[in-house]
Amino acid sequence: MNMQGFDRTGGGHAGEMVASRPAPAHGRPSECAVEPIGIVLEISGAGSKIALDLNRLTECAQDADPSVAMSGQVGCQIKIRVANGWLLASVRTQKKDAKIPGGILADADFLGEGEEERLTGRIHGFRRGVTLYPIPGALVYPATSEDLRQIYASDGRSSVQIGNVYPTKDIRAGLYVDALLGKHFALLGSTGTGKSTSAALILHRICDHAPEGHIIMIDPHGEYSAAFRTNGVILDVSNLQMPYWLMNFEEHCEILLTSRGDDRQLDSEILGKCLLEARSKSRLAEQLGKITVDSPIPYLLSDLGIIINNAMGKLDKGHTSAPYLRIKNKLEELKTDPRYQFLFSGMLVGDTMTEFISKVFRLPSFGRPISIIDVSGVPSEITTTVVAVLSRLVFDYAVWSREETTRPILLVCEEAHRYVPNEKNADGSSVGRILSRIAKEGRKYGISLGLITQRPSDLAEGVLSQCGTIISMRLNNDRDQAFVRAAMPEGARGFLDSIPALRNRECIICGEGVSIPMRVSFDDLAEQRRPASADPSFTQLWNSSGGEEETVARTVQRWRAQGR
Repeated sequence: MNMQGFDRTGGGHAGEMVASRPAPAHGRPSECAVEPIGIVLEISGAGSKIALDLNRLTECAQDADPSVAMSGQVGCQIKIRVANGWLLASVRTQKKDAKIPGGILADADFLGEGEEERLTGRIHGFRRGVTLYPIPGALVYPATSEDLRQIYASDGRSSVQIGNVYPTKDIRAGLYVDALLGKHFALLGSTGTGKSTSAALILHRICDHAPEGHIIMIDPHGEYSAAFRTNGVILDVSNLQMPYWLMNFEEHCEILLTSRGDDRQLDSEILGKCLLEARSKSRLAEQLGKITVDSPIPYLLSDLGIIINNAMGKLDKGHTSAPYLRIKNKLEELKTDPRYQFLFSGMLVGDTMTEFISKVFRLPSFGRPISIIDVSGVPSEITTTVVAVLSRLVFDYAVWSREETTRPILLVCEEAHRYVPNEKNADGSSVGRILSRIAKEGRKYGISLGLITQRPSDLAEGVLSQCGTIISMRLNNDRDQAFVRAAMPEGARGFLDSIPALRNRECIICGEGVSIPMRVSFDDLAEQRRPASADPSFTQLWNSSGGEEETVARTVQRWRAQGR
């Protein structure tokens, strides 16, 4: 393929010889950038097939501009001449084709379009989407760093900067906060790719941008406490003090019922009647009049135990005492188990719902907009229920506060695949249902959902597709890659091929939160703002000794006390 045969005006086909080139002016890009590197062969709705000149790509590879130097590579940006403007596209595939002597056949996906600056030839006024398509024979040029600087520049919307656009060193990558949070987002990445640190970086940037915000993060491993001590509130089993009576009937069943099958159905009917009676004994219930078994009305555990006992003693109950004993014994077990004290405390029951919601939801935030809910100390058998209660409170509060001034809330779930599993791994727990509902309906009520996971293919079907912005770090598993590929828009397909090859703390971002899909190198985060997620150095730790007996003794003491 001979590039000298291209029409430099971009209007003709190969073979229509026009060798003129605009004279370089001050501020113009390099020679490599003003010469075409290929020609459009075929057009479709979302992209095109182009022929790239191998000789021109070799010339461009030596250019000082890193964007020009990467011209033609998979995942890079190119621009196509259309009338008096430019169409930006991303190269998705490359292959040698015998029909194109000295050339490469490539597929490119359209990203958006912009006008041409008269003096420099650069793109300006860039906007996503395509209104004017090129025709076969249109010329293909390298996109320069100055082009990308214009394209990635903020369009005036509120944004936070999180890193640099690859392959440049100084073009900043920004996330549009309202678009990111208004339509949910997902952060994906295999273990060891820097996912936790990147999540902390994004949340820190949002907290700095909106110090009076309202963010709740479910932290299953206790990683994020160290990162947000100065600008957040850390809540764990020692200070969470979550009132048990905030649980609805379904959540009570998950904690108090141990039976399965037909026995569980019977036990749930008994618990429902007894729980409603216990709630009805409250003075608050008397003031409200009619209540349901789900109403967040305080009640005494001792009252519930007495009501179950009395129901068991009735002669007309119609069945044996076994179901009553099961519920009663489980209730007594939970009341005496020290691991459950954060939920079933022995204190007098008061109506602390307003105080609890204000504390957890950061209403007001007092300049500390994020609550880190460390559930690592919660007994594993009820962790999902605790997360369900917190998530449902977010949703219910948003629903019942519609007549008030809207206070949007961001709910972030680390290890999201544990709470919203796919059908294959689903256990029927309430947390999956409430988080799925938030994903589908939360935007109407001012709830934003942030999902962080290392196994996107284990997420419930459809949940990832509800996320308007996807931030994907390296994924090593083929199934995960395919799952993310299906959830991302077509224009990002060229970037998806680089997901397995991303370095640590690099990502592909596409969707509503960015102007166009981009590959980003995350900023470094100050030591005191990082989560405690660094991998241990076996070599270093195994070559030092001292104090092992004291360490074991202290660990055993905490172990026995079930404290942390």
